[in-house]
Amino acid sequence: MKYRKRTEVNYWMSYADLMSAMLMVFALLLTFVILDYRELLEEKEKQIEEVVSVKTEIIRALTEAFKQSNMAIEIDQQTGAIRFPGSILFESDSAEISPEGKAFLQQFIPKYMGILLQDRFQNEISSIIIEGHTDRNGTYMYNMSLSQRRAYAVLEYIYSKEFPNFRERELSKKYITANGRSFSSPLTDAKGKYDPDRSRRVEFLFRLKDDEAIKAIEKLVNE
Repeated sequence: MKYRKRTEVNYWMSYADLMSAMLMVFALLLTFVILDYRELLEEKEKQIEEVVSVKTEIIRALTEAFKQSNMAIEIDQQTGAIRFPGSILFESDSAEISPEGKAFLQQFIPKYMGILLQDRFQNEISSIIIEGHTDRNGTYMYNMSLSQRRAYAVLEYIYSKEFPNFRERELSKKYITANGRSFSSPLTDAKGKYDPDRSRRVEFLFRLKDDEAIKAIEKLVNE
């Protein structure tokens, strides 16, 4: 009888020791996983900081280059998008660039491309986009067509024989594209009210090679 009790005690002690050992192993594994995840997050946060730093540097360079200019442009300090009213380039309901618009582009494009495609930023740039935008007058499809024709007209003029040569002309063809957005991205005035005049515009945007990856990383970090 005593032997049986001693055996039962030894059995329960062995079981308890086994469970303790398993818990210790689990705790160690969990610690390693947490450390690895923390290192991964730190690495991804560093990537984000580096890309944000490049974008900030580009926006600063653009702002500095155009702040003394008399050109009617607006630089988005978050995205780096450069906007100017469509009235500078086009008559109402037209996709033909006006003489004033051509003069504007001749002044703007060499400076803009010179900043984005300089050696410092060239390998960071994924694409340069010309976007046409309209106000809400007319149907979505009509304005889509109009905004696309306007964006393409700008692109076509930049590479026409009429346009003065600029240093990054051939290089820029690897990056630049054009598309229309209809009235899908309207702008507001200082009071937050829809502004049709600001909404009728052409924008020049740039994308960095790591932009999409950074969006995914930011989502991971914020979860």
